[in-house]
Amino acid sequence: MSDHKFEEEHRDGILSEIKAKVTSDITSNSKNKVKLGVSTKDGQLGFLFTRGGLREGAGRKSTGVTKKVSLTLSEEVWQEIEQACADQNASRSQVFRNIIEGHFAKESKES
Repeated sequence: MSDHKFEEEHRDGILSEIKAKVTSDITSNSKNKVKLGVSTKDGQLGFLFTRGGLREGAGRKSTGVTKKVSLTLSEEVWQEIEQACADQNASRSQVFRNIIEGHFAKESKES
């Protein structure tokens, strides 16, 4: 038996155990009803409450396309970026997004 097949069977077994536990908890406490749902994304689990839950279009709207980038900068520049994050109470992604969008907005006004 291949490792992949074993992993699938192991995952299915774990999912069955989780579903059984959630089902037993639901029946013992009907006040907080929870269902276990499998997302349309491969291998992701989600908990569905009696209202709302996993559905197409739910959740935070995308700010754009995500691409992974590796960036090498001097230690001094990284410290400035971290300081900007703290000053703006923002994530690194937000700070980089602001810097890049500001650059291109400025460039388009100049042309």
